Amino acid sequence: MLKLTFKPIEKYDELTNTFQYSDECVITLEHSLVSLSKWESKWHKPFLTKDEKTLEEIIDYIKCMTITKNVDEDVYSRLTNEHLQAVRDYIENPMTATTFSNLQEGRKINREIITSEIIYYWMTFFNIPFECEKWHLNRLLTLINVCNIKNSPPKKMGKKEIYQRNKALNMARRRALNTGG
Repeated sequence: MLKLTFKPIEKYDELTNTFQYSDECVITLEHSLVSLSKWESKWHKPFLTKDEKTLEEIIDYIKCMTITKNVDEDVYSRLTNEHLQAVRDYIENPMTATTFSNLQEGRKINREIITSEIIYYWMTFFNIPFECEKWHLNRLLTLINVCNIKNSPPKKMGKKEIYQRNKALNMARRRALNTGG
């Protein structure tokens, strides 16, 4: 969860010739499958791509991430660069200790476009409970990746590895039986 605090402000309304005041406001955000699904249903395009998002799309995603009830729409116009950076950092946070650095060697890169429906499919396939749709999205994707790796067949040995293993076995047998060949 991420909490954004908006300081109180005072602004002048030229139409009514009055000052308007707003109190300090704190909103709570959650980068989850639920927020991703809301955003994609509105914009009709995948969120998890390398494509740049417009400021309007980013602000709308922040609205989709908001779990605080009854937030005044005017609050989102008060987002600062610091708020946007905090949201960016929060979205990019892995939220887990699990890493996959050595597992990528020799694997083909999957270029499939990931949408909320694909993630829901993976959850169904791996019997991940739907309560996890409220987890931080990176944590959920890590769990899905772990399930995929644990359910994959063991990696086949290459010819070179087979030859090395057989050579080591033959040498061990020769030593054990005291033979030369």
